[in-house]
Amino acid sequence: MTGTLVLAGTPIGDIADAPPRLAAELERADVVAAEDTRRLRGLTRALGIHTSGRVVSYFEGNESARTPELVEALEGGARVLLVTDAGMPSVSDPGYRLVAAAVEKDIKVTAVPGPSAVLTALALSGLPVDRFCFEGFLPRKAGERLGRLREVAEERRTLVYFEAPHRLDDTLAAMAEVFGAERRAAVCRELTKTYEEVKRGSLKDLAEWAADGVRGEITVVVEGAAESGPAELDAEELVRRVQVREEAGERRKEAIAAVALDAGLPKREVFDAVVAAKNAARQAPEDGKGLS
Repeated sequence: MTGTLVLAGTPIGDIADAPPRLAAELERADVVAAEDTRRLRGLTRALGIHTSGRVVSYFEGNESARTPELVEALEGGARVLLVTDAGMPSVSDPGYRLVAAAVEKDIKVTAVPGPSAVLTALALSGLPVDRFCFEGFLPRKAGERLGRLREVAEERRTLVYFEAPHRLDDTLAAMAEVFGAERRAAVCRELTKTYEEVKRGSLKDLAEWAADGVRGEITVVVEGAAESGPAELDAEELVRRVQVREEAGERRKEAIAAVALDAGLPKREVFDAVVAAKNAARQAPEDGKGLS
C-alpha cells in the first residue's frame, strides 16, 4: 500500500492558533518535510512534543530535487507530513510540486487545516469578501509589477497580495497608478502577533503612510474594480481598457470583444473608438498616446 501525504497548516503568529491535530501528526509522521528545520524545532518545543520520524528540509531551493525522494517514500508506504514556516503549504510556499507528483502517482493527499493569512486579512479588511482572488507576491521589477497589476485592473473581485515590507511603498504606489488613487485597500501587518495592525484607506493614502517604512509580515487587500455601465465609459476609457488587455497579452480582436461585453456595448462601438485613437496617434505621433 502507498502512504499518505499530509499538508499541515502552522500558526502565522500566535502559537495558540496551532490546529489540535498538528501535534499528533508531527509525532506520528514517518517523514516530516519542513521549509525550515530550525523553525520546526521551535514549533515542536512550543507544542511540547517530539518528532519520531525522519526530518528533512523542503524549501524553494531544493523542492525540485527533493520531491522524487519524498514520492519514493510515499510509494513505500510512509506517512509524509509537509509543513512550512507559517500558514498552509502550497499557498505561496513550497508544496505544489509534491502534491502534483503525489496526485499523479495516485497517492492519497489530505490536510490539517490551519491559520491562513489570506482569509484572516480578508476578514479584517472591511472590504467585500463574497468573491476574491489571491495574487500572491508581485514581481520585484517595477515594469513587471506594473504589467501584472494591469492584468487585473478591471477585476471586480477583491484582490489579496503578499508583499515584503521593504517593497510595500513601491507596490502601493504602483497600485494607485494602475487601479486609481482612490481605490480602497487595507494593509494587514503582523497578523495574530503582538503588534498586529490593520491600516485601511485609499491606495494613495496608504502609499504615503508606507513611505516612512513598515516592518513585519504584510498582506494587502484591495477593493475590486467598480461595476460600470455604458453611460460611464467614454471613448477614451474604452481605448484604455483595450490597451490594458493588450499589454496583458490578449490579441486586439479578443480585447475589443471582452471590453464590449463588460461594458454592455456593441463590439463595433469599441472597435470604432480604437480605430479613431489609432488614427489620431498617427496624425500626432509626438503626443505618445493612442494605439500603434
